[in-house]
Amino acid sequence: MTHLDIGRTGLAFGIFLGGVHAVWAGIVAAGWGQALMDLIFTLHFIDPPYRIAAFRLDTAALLVGLTFAIGGLLGLAFAAGWNALGRRRR
Repeated sequence: MTHLDIGRTGLAFGIFLGGVHAVWAGIVAAGWGQALMDLIFTLHFIDPPYRIAAFRLDTAALLVGLTFAIGGLLGLAFAAGWNALGRRRR
């Protein structure tokens, strides 16, 4: 089993999760958020129940920062668990 660097794995998870939410914030800022959500719900046979709020930079920054931190913690936990499982198998 490959050993994972805990810090790098946490950083990768954080960048991925924060990046996905940064893209979403960009979609909302461009004014395409409502159309995209309506499309996604409709493709899943759901009547769109939500309305997308107006873009706010402070809210977007909080969204990206918080999801980056959560992704980082999830990555740290994943790598630590992976490495622990790898040690047990040897």
